[in-house]
Amino acid sequence: MGDIGVISHYVFSLDCHFVVISFCCDYKRWGCETNQRVYTLYRPELYKSRVLELNASDDRGINVVRTKIKDFAAVAVGSNHRQGGYPCPAFKIIILDEADSMTEDAQNALRRTMETYSKVTRFFFICNYISRIIEPLASRCAKFRFKPLSEEVMTHRIMHICNEEGLNLDEEALSTLSSISQGDLRRAITYLQSGARLFGSTITSTDLLDVSGVVPLEVVTKLFTACKSGDFDIANKEVDNIVAEGYPASQIINQLFDIIVEADNDITDIQKAKICKCLAETDKRLVDGADEYLQLLDVASNTIRALSEMAQDF
Repeated sequence: MGDIGVISHYVFSLDCHFVVISFCCDYKRWGCETNQRVYTLYRPELYKSRVLELNASDDRGINVVRTKIKDFAAVAVGSNHRQGGYPCPAFKIIILDEADSMTEDAQNALRRTMETYSKVTRFFFICNYISRIIEPLASRCAKFRFKPLSEEVMTHRIMHICNEEGLNLDEEALSTLSSISQGDLRRAITYLQSGARLFGSTITSTDLLDVSGVVPLEVVTKLFTACKSGDFDIANKEVDNIVAEGYPASQIINQLFDIIVEADNDITDIQKAKICKCLAETDKRLVDGADEYLQLLDVASNTIRALSEMAQDF
């Protein structure tokens, strides 16, 4: 039974409780699938009175939890009986899309509402990061996690879109699109759409790299090679070139991480661990608003020290 099949079985069991659906990618597709399963629970005329959907564009602060959500959850419904081919269970459903964007205060207020009205209302939390759902809520829910789509699934769907839209993608472009979208089908479609608007019906691998903002592989490879040379001046020059070209430091960090992890005989596991620890700390600093140039220099210097096995405080 597939991921969506499991959720369908759970929802149609008519005895489902609270649910957290966490997505590593392409959450909107799965979110839509979940909504479609809920649509088939109630007759069309009952849907608005039985299902409340709120997403990130709606105000979902503590006041909304205490008023709109609480008022909707408190209203009782009739008993279980199938009507016109619809199961019509004796509970209402509240769907909170992108629930990880809710404030902690709002989530705490929601906990009490869930406890009080659990007999007549079920909650579905759809999120990207389950760690941002407070533990008192997460512990009350059945959890469904979805991994990024495989390259085979991505390729099949992208080829279907290309055939329908009259687009031409060669094998290299198709492989590049799967790689840069990282299993996120929505992101892949966005890149494909941008490429079609800018370059026409024939889209190359280079075109997709341009519209995606991904740093060319040779740029990151040059930085890594400069670090392997052990000469800070050479590494400093590569960092200057990266900053001058306007490449985002966060993207450089992500792609450098891939090169480090995939390196086989070049560096030892201990050296990889030291460099990856530095990359993680740098990524955190960038999120906090640190200067990109200084952080790239720090990555370069620490990478040189790790590869040269210099003494350092890690």
